Amino acid sequence: MSLPEIEPAELAPELGKRDWCLLDVREDWERDIVHIEGSLNIPLGTLQSRIDEVPADRPVAVLCHGGMRSAQAAAFLILSCGCGIYNVTGGIDRWSTDVDPELPRY
Repeated sequence: MSLPEIEPAELAPELGKRDWCLLDVREDWERDIVHIEGSLNIPLGTLQSRIDEVPADRPVAVLCHGGMRSAQAAAFLILSCGCGIYNVTGGIDRWSTDVDPELPRY
């Protein structure tokens, strides 16, 4: 299955225009280092049991550190919920280089 993807630089301006849900599937300790304001945090290991927290009525962009866990989460969500799910390529690491260089990197 080919996952729909979105680049951080493409998504950032859309967050203010469209009603996107930015789903962060990183662990809490990672979010303590850096996170994007307004994102929904559901660590990948808890996603299956918390799937009802993911909005089904708007597009969802899934983010992790580098793009691997978010790809797993996006694949799971597409199979479970259908369309409107996108993997954020390069994760928050790429977001910090392409969108907001003020964000700490780890």
